[in-house]
Amino acid sequence: MADGLGLEGACNEMLGRVKAQEGEKSKLGMAALMWISYSERPLKIDELCHALGVGIGSTDLGSDNVPSIGTLLTCCQGFVSVDKETSIVRLIHPALREYLRVHPERFDRPHATIAETCLSHLNSPKIRALSTGPSDNFCGRHFLKYSSFYSGAPLLEYSSLYWGAHAKRDLSDCGKQLALKLFKDYDGHISTKLLLNAGKWRFCFPGIDKYSGFGGLHCASFFGIVDMVASLVEVQGCDINKIDCMGNTPLVWAASNGHEGVVKILLGRDGISPDKRGDWGRTPLWSAAYYGHEGVLKALLERNDVSPDTPDFNGRTPLWAAAADGRERVAKILLGRGAIADRSDEYGRTPLSGAAENGHEEIAQILLGRDDVAPDEPDDDGRTPLHYAAQKGHQGAVEILLRREDVDPEKPSIRYRTPLWSAACCGHEGVLKTLLRRNDVDPDAPDIDGRTPLWAAAADGRERVTKILLGRNDVGPDLPDKYGRTPLSGAAENGREGVVKMLLERDDVNPDKSDNNGRTPLHYATRNGHEGVEEILLG
Repeated sequence: MADGLGLEGACNEMLGRVKAQEGEKSKLGMAALMWISYSERPLKIDELCHALGVGIGSTDLGSDNVPSIGTLLTCCQGFVSVDKETSIVRLIHPALREYLRVHPERFDRPHATIAETCLSHLNSPKIRALSTGPSDNFCGRHFLKYSSFYSGAPLLEYSSLYWGAHAKRDLSDCGKQLALKLFKDYDGHISTKLLLNAGKWRFCFPGIDKYSGFGGLHCASFFGIVDMVASLVEVQGCDINKIDCMGNTPLVWAASNGHEGVVKILLGRDGISPDKRGDWGRTPLWSAAYYGHEGVLKALLERNDVSPDTPDFNGRTPLWAAAADGRERVAKILLGRGAIADRSDEYGRTPLSGAAENGHEEIAQILLGRDDVAPDEPDDDGRTPLHYAAQKGHQGAVEILLRREDVDPEKPSIRYRTPLWSAACCGHEGVLKTLLRRNDVDPDAPDIDGRTPLWAAAADGRERVTKILLGRNDVGPDLPDKYGRTPLSGAAENGREGVVKMLLERDDVNPDKSDNNGRTPLHYATRNGHEGVEEILLG
């Protein structure tokens, strides 16, 4: 790199050349390098130019302060490039950015400076005027694109979504004052819309009034800005349990995002309701368990007024959430604090079913090792943990469950679909082979409509599964369902040419067998316009 200078040498050369420029050129070049190196996501060139045009604490967003692209690139001395397709600006080598990120001393408090810039931008009259902007029902990234276009302020989205991430890392006194200014009417600010419509939250609203309640304490807790939270909770009249537009308290936001420091501050306040349910009925503990924030989880469980089993609106407990999402360490913590291991949700699904469905073998083993867990408990649809594992193709989880003598490998659902049936229908070959190795599994067990696993696989075009099943002597390749339709009819109706060829190679498959309505496989192929299947059947 850089004629053998090495990473540190290349970085020194880059900074040296930029700093050696006269006056404003040096200042502009260094500022650009700082933003590129410390931004939370890659910046587009117009975002960067507008960021460099913002005066900290200034209310002026005039275009006169925004440097041109040419000026910016010149000031960066060739160390910055712009992608022609995406307009994203980058350093000429990604290693330079990584080096600078771990050496913040190269700049003067980069995160604090970026936070101050973003807050100055959000506090400007031009941006505040957008607070009563479009009330159309926009969601997610569509809303973000619309808002940025409407405002004519390219830095709006970045400032709204990331100012807090920078302030969390380093908050200056200036930044704190700018944040307090923003919080004065934050629930009516357009940046609130952008923040709550971004990422995993994707909150949809019909209008601005729906954002009420998401104030400064909610925002500071969302981002995990400890100093801001510590100041805000001391303000007279502060309601630390206030519910916002999403039904969340500040504690729920802090717990959801894993901000342990903020959680401890809030828990230390008199009057805090640590088990208050938020969005979808989820408590702070539930959210911490779901997102795997162990430190937050432990802090909450230290309190006597926090239940480890408070369910959400779907009846799913924190343990259920942890098991389904593969949070092994969280599950162990909850079980160690007395969480009910086999509590089902409103659909009758247990934590073991959730773990099995998502293939979390370690958690499945932990739960199966307990005497208070029923490994073959069906849900309201009659599906057992084995059924869910088979349906999703998690062979490891299937094998773990099949080691248990108290697990019935052929237990059907209320539609009489066995684990083997589901594996065949979904095309999971490994699970299929595992189940077929057992003597207590009927490969021809039909569902409530009389359709065998082969019928399901054929109709869905699962050629490899079809081949496996046809290779067995105990599978009937021409067994009709209760409507008289054979696997060949199902495959023909759905245009599964490969499966049709396989079935026609069998002597025990009647290509002209009609169903209860007198329709043959050719009839189904013709009716649905599958010319390729027609040719195969007629050939």
